[in-house]
This record gives sequence, structure tokens and C-alpha cells, in this order.
Amino acid sequence: MASPNHTSSSHTVFILVGIPGLEAQHLWISIPFCFSYLVAILGNSLLIFVIINERSLHEPMYLFLSMLAGTDLILSNTALPKALAIFWFQTGEISLDGCVTQIFFIHSTFIAESGILLAMAFDRYVAICDPLRYATVLSRRTIVYVGLAVIMRSFCVILPDVFLVKRLPFCHSRVLPHTYCEHMAVAKFACADIRVNVWYGLSVLLSTVVLDALLILISYILILRAVFHLPSQRARSKALGTCGSHLGVISMFYLPGIFTIITQRFGHHVPLHTHILLANICMLAPPMLNPIIYGVKTKQIRDRVVNFLFSWGK
Repeated sequence: MASPNHTSSSHTVFILVGIPGLEAQHLWISIPFCFSYLVAILGNSLLIFVIINERSLHEPMYLFLSMLAGTDLILSNTALPKALAIFWFQTGEISLDGCVTQIFFIHSTFIAESGILLAMAFDRYVAICDPLRYATVLSRRTIVYVGLAVIMRSFCVILPDVFLVKRLPFCHSRVLPHTYCEHMAVAKFACADIRVNVWYGLSVLLSTVVLDALLILISYILILRAVFHLPSQRARSKALGTCGSHLGVISMFYLPGIFTIITQRFGHHVPLHTHILLANICMLAPPMLNPIIYGVKTKQIRDRVVNFLFSWGK
């Protein structure tokens, strides 16, 4: 425990070390990181461009998908450039303000993505369970309101994290064993009581991401019940096919996070670098794989992308 007279010399600069214990392999580790970053930037940018410029894709499902692609772009540009700078140039220095900014954007976009996935699940529920009211329920105005609600929720619940971290004195080590700043990873280096940070972080997780996951589960239970009451096998296959891309994206978003939480909670003998690599998979996988999943599984998007690429190459 640090003595009280040390709290006045709080650190204002930290050092991110990347993947602790694997510093000698940073150059090799940077290859999949760089590839994932390029795929995420190109894939999500192309997805947004195609949806905006193709009027036939101005439907609720694709508008929500463009919102998802936008959050993936923010998430990728918040964390990955700094990680690559650490791997390539050993420039891990980051100010407290820069660290807090990373915390805000990483956590807020993560919660926003969870909210958009919930909105997309509701879209599929209305399309399958109440198709006659689909255009009425999911009007353009409703979609705008949903988008604003997702942004406001993520902003309001994460903004207190900024003040909870900024109030802490950091008089222990300023070396952070990570590739990016994360709320509790930074708070653990404070020489003060962080119970408020712990409980607030847990309450945010339960009231947003966990609640969203439960509501998505309920929506798909209702969807499956409706699908199995459809009269023909062809109708059932078509209804389930419209949900395939969304289920793939949900899996890429929630499963790495669940696996990471389980490892952190019960994997006490798991090496630290494994924990950090798992945390980075949560950052890398969704932005990289979401546009690929929708591009491959959704015929309308696949056809538009192919037409765009061929017309651009001529």
C-alpha cells in the first residue's frame, strides 16, 4: 500500500508494453493485427459506401448494418493503430488523457455495437413474426430514433468512467501490460480504493451488454417458434436464411467476450500474455469478420459489391 505522501506524485504518462512476455515476437504478432486492421477498414468502408449509394439497400436491416460498420470503424481506429505503433516502433507511451480517451471510445463503441445487434434482432423479429406491420413499425423515423438511443446510451453510461479514472492517483508502476487502455486494467494500477470503479463497471456490463444478450436470446426464441409454425419447408428455410448473417455476427461479438471473461475469472494459471491476446481478439474479430459475414451470406450486398468492384476496375 502506497503511503499517503506519494499520492501527490500521480503519474500522467503510462507505457503500454504490448503483449507482455512476447516482446521478441511483436513483429510477427503485428502481421495478423495489421491484416485484420486493413480488412476491417476496407471491408466496413466498402459496406457503408455500397449501402449509402444503392437505393435498394435503404431498408431497416441494411441501415442498421451500416451503423454496425460505422461502430466497427471507430473501434478499429481507436485501438489498433496504437497497438501497431507498439509492435513496430516500441512507442508505447500514452498520456493519462489519451488513455482515458481510449477507454471512452473503446467501451462506448462496444456498448453501441451491442445495442445495434439488439436492434437488428428486433428487425428480424418483426420481419418474421409480424411481416404485415414491418414497414410501419420500422419506419425511417423509428430507425433514426433507435440510432440516437444507441448513441446516447453508450455515451451516458461510459462518460462516468472518464471521471472515475481521472480522479484516481497513480503512484505505482506506470507500465501497463496491454496494447490499449482498458478501464479496470488501468484502475488496478491506482494507489486508491477502486471499489466504485469495480461496481460501476459491473453494473454497466449487466445493464447493457448482458441485458442486450438476454433480449436477443428471447427474440430468437420467439423467431424460432414462429418459423417452425410456417406451413412449408421452403418458407422455414427462407426465414432462417435471413437470420444467418445476424447470428454469425452475434457469435463473433459475444463468444470471444464470454470466453475472455471465463478465462479471467477461472483461469488463474493462464499466462498473462494469453489474457491480453484474448482481449485483443475481442477487438479484432468483430470489425474484421462482420463485413465478410454479411458480404458472403447476403446476396443483395454480395451482388452490389461485385458490381461495384468490376465497374471500378474498368
